[in-house]
Amino acid sequence: MKTPHSLEQPASTANTQAPGSAGRSCTWRTVAGSLMALALLAGSVAAAERPRVGLVLGGGGARGAAHIGVLEVLRENRVQIDCVAGTSMGGLVSGAFAAGLTPEEMMTAMGKANWRDMFSDSPAASDVNPRARNISRRYLPGSEVGINDKGANLLPGVVGGQKIKLFFNRLVHSEYGDPQIEQLNMPTTIVATDLVSGDKVALRKGSLTKAMRASMSVPGLMAPVESGGTLLVDGGLVDNVPIDEVRKSCNPDIVIAVNVGSPLLQAKQIGSLLSVAAQMVNILTEQNVTRSLATLKPTDIYIKPDLDGITAGDFERYAETAKRGREAALAVVEQLRKLDVGQPRYDQWWASVVPDRSSKPVVDTVEFAGLERVDANVLMPRYKKHLGQPLDTGKVETDVMRTFGDSEFDSVDYSLLTTREKNILRITPIEKEFGPNYLRFGLELETVAGRTADFNLRAAYHKTWINSLGAEWLTTVQVGHQPGIATEFYQPLDKEHRYFVEAAASYGRKPIGIYQDNKELATYNVDEARLALNAGINVGLLGPVRLGWIERQREASSETGTLALESASKRFGGWQASVFFDQFDRLYVPTEGWWAVGNYFNSPSEGYSRAELDLRAAGHFNDLIFLGRLYGAGAPSGTIPGYDPFKMGGFLNMSGFVRDQIIGSSVAYGSIRVEKIIGELPLGLRGDMRIGMALESGRVGGRFTETNLNGWQNNLAVYIGGETPLGPVYAAYGYAPNGMSNIFVYFGTP
Repeated sequence: MKTPHSLEQPASTANTQAPGSAGRSCTWRTVAGSLMALALLAGSVAAAERPRVGLVLGGGGARGAAHIGVLEVLRENRVQIDCVAGTSMGGLVSGAFAAGLTPEEMMTAMGKANWRDMFSDSPAASDVNPRARNISRRYLPGSEVGINDKGANLLPGVVGGQKIKLFFNRLVHSEYGDPQIEQLNMPTTIVATDLVSGDKVALRKGSLTKAMRASMSVPGLMAPVESGGTLLVDGGLVDNVPIDEVRKSCNPDIVIAVNVGSPLLQAKQIGSLLSVAAQMVNILTEQNVTRSLATLKPTDIYIKPDLDGITAGDFERYAETAKRGREAALAVVEQLRKLDVGQPRYDQWWASVVPDRSSKPVVDTVEFAGLERVDANVLMPRYKKHLGQPLDTGKVETDVMRTFGDSEFDSVDYSLLTTREKNILRITPIEKEFGPNYLRFGLELETVAGRTADFNLRAAYHKTWINSLGAEWLTTVQVGHQPGIATEFYQPLDKEHRYFVEAAASYGRKPIGIYQDNKELATYNVDEARLALNAGINVGLLGPVRLGWIERQREASSETGTLALESASKRFGGWQASVFFDQFDRLYVPTEGWWAVGNYFNSPSEGYSRAELDLRAAGHFNDLIFLGRLYGAGAPSGTIPGYDPFKMGGFLNMSGFVRDQIIGSSVAYGSIRVEKIIGELPLGLRGDMRIGMALESGRVGGRFTETNLNGWQNNLAVYIGGETPLGPVYAAYGYAPNGMSNIFVYFGTP
């Protein structure tokens, strides 16, 4: 509680009184002072008579929204809280309450939160820097293995908690300064667990939002939080209803304890690895809750909402959950009414809890903390625009998520530090503990019932921050149906990573089938080696534009049948230019955004050029997704040779045909797709499942195979699938009116 301002008038004011008023003024000051003293004395007596109240809010994941309903009833009955302690979701609500948020404000924040997105660290693909985005598309999500002087290291959790931490920042109004627990006007304790020792850690000082994040770190799901050399995880493992901590905090006469923990699962509910893990956590939690509840006194108030049917992951049901918490509090309202301090005193107390938010501070300087490998000068251009401006957390969060999207950090946070001289916007990027070098893995499986089965497994070594400008070296080895090896060196030329040069070399083998009348007549292998040198520019977050030279060596050999295309051996080179703009929100199964990819190649020695343009767009209305694509390819000059043709066929690329079934010198293609979301992956896993239908039409000119297919070929595809931790997964049926059809099964990273 804030200390009342002194009622004694400054001596200097005596000189400002009108003549002859001194006696009257003195008399009135004496009377007023006496009355005020009596009021304060009465307040002191009332305070002495009022029992001290401690509030305990237990953990329970999404079930913790019930705490908000309890707080509503406490507020309606003017129950003054002297100290608060919480664990996990209870720690979140405790921290928000102590930071001056009303239950109404908490409900508004819960309603605005996209919980499913929040438990997926991945920013929208369009917010990831182009190079990181394109590399990620080749490999399995979350497949990184860090390589450093400590050896190989795996990801510490499915969810790093990046978006969750930013939500906490917004919740407690960090734009006015990073709230410190010890500076709150309500003594607050948030409970976490030391992951190494298993000991309870009672957080009573330091960053409030960091404590909230630590207390909610469910082991295995969310990465631990490092604090002072200690790894912190969910406090529910050791003290899910921290009654003893609130007693230590302010020695309350009465404790109000709210338990929202999940009950133990029944035998029939335990059937998966996740359910077994959940049950183990529930067992540990229930044991410490039982011990904690045993310490309650007859004068304490125990509230246990009926949350039957609501799980720890049901964040979308926050309104219903809060209502049940309110109902539970109303069941003990007669006990709560005995703690009513009256409206004036309650208002005075609450005013002391709410911090000053009258004006947003202006950012005087930006600084970075905790960087070792990454050069701060590379990050600074993104944040310069905040200098001299009132802190705009929305814009800061956008920049923070884009920094996180650079794929160099476990997390990126921000805080506002105010000193006597200036306001400091501090950006804290936590470099990946398991880097800076990585192993990455990818796989691809495509089967066409009764016809083909292709399987590829790839592994890559990715070395980052070779120099101060952030040079990278990536080498990939692939085994399977299309074996090969590729290596590339990427060198940014400026600190903003706008300009770059790159050198690449690759060697691979690709089988190609020769088809006529939907029958495979021959199969041959194409071995191709490539050397390329490019210079380019990254156009913001749109993507790169490249210009360079490529040298190619091609060898073709028959596997079955007779070699059908010209030139079994060919070496040629030429100039190449490309544009790769990708603004889809997801790597594989977009919901909204667009894509524009163009390639141009000119070979002076061979006397021809080839060009491709691929345009795609996606939009959604509720759970319906609409996608369109236009693709064209041909020869602006000369004639496309048989050793460098265009190909069509495969799932969503003329689905009535198998992959690369139609080969020719030009291509025109268009498709319209409609998808309906029918399910979403569990919290922590980004993606959904869809049913869809595609109408396709394509034409291949100058055909080398399927020479009888004249004009436009219409195709229909129906499918089910979506994005998973293994990349896209689809089962599909493709049909062409000429009687051609295929059943596809596909999963992996293309």
